[in-house]
Amino acid sequence: MISFNKEQIFLVTGASSGLGEGTALLLNELGATVVGIARNEERLNAMKAKCKYPENMHLEIKDLTEDIENLPQYVKELKNKYGKFSGMAYCAGISNVSPLQSLDFKYTKKMFDINYFAPVFLTKGFIDRRNNVGKGTSIVAISSIAAIKCDKGHLSYSGAKAALSSSMKAIAREVASQGIRINCVLPSMIATPMTLNPDIKDLDQNKINTNEYPFGWGEVSDVANMIVYLLSDKAKFISGQNYVIDSGGVI
Repeated sequence: MISFNKEQIFLVTGASSGLGEGTALLLNELGATVVGIARNEERLNAMKAKCKYPENMHLEIKDLTEDIENLPQYVKELKNKYGKFSGMAYCAGISNVSPLQSLDFKYTKKMFDINYFAPVFLTKGFIDRRNNVGKGTSIVAISSIAAIKCDKGHLSYSGAKAALSSSMKAIAREVASQGIRINCVLPSMIATPMTLNPDIKDLDQNKINTNEYPFGWGEVSDVANMIVYLLSDKAKFISGQNYVIDSGGVI
């Protein structure tokens, strides 16, 4: 059974909804101290209201894309405030459809800022020996099945997630000597507020392709359980991997 103690502090981004919320709540339920980061204060407070141990849930309101270059300094500030970190789950992200004909640089940069540059620069700060507990530290980033199985119109999103998966694998090799583990999870369709948005077309759960999703859409807990496992010492022999969570679909 996986368990943590309150001295183990985990940073969770995108903690106000979806996979970030599910991961933050599960870590808290299992005994860890969580620092949840998101832009929306109201939704962050709503997440905290659901947690089992509110005294071990700390909230930080921040847009991670507003000053990406200084995210390593931000990690240091959080360490000074809460203590050295045992792990991080990077769950913030956005997705949209934009075919090549309508693609512009501003849109592409927005995709890469939140889905690639922000997690990489946060990781740069996180692996600083002054900011983590050393051996046993674990980082998990949410990539996407789109990194290896691309749909039309998703070139920016798929590109950002593919870059993230490859870069985190490379970083994992860099920091192995420090005892730090880094892995990615690559979900397919998970029922979250983003994917269930009625304004987004072609995401009707009742019209899914059963060949691609033989078990149906995934739930937040399906991904959160994998993230928490990889953050725990139960996965102490695992690093530099990309775990596909795709309802048994054929890649």
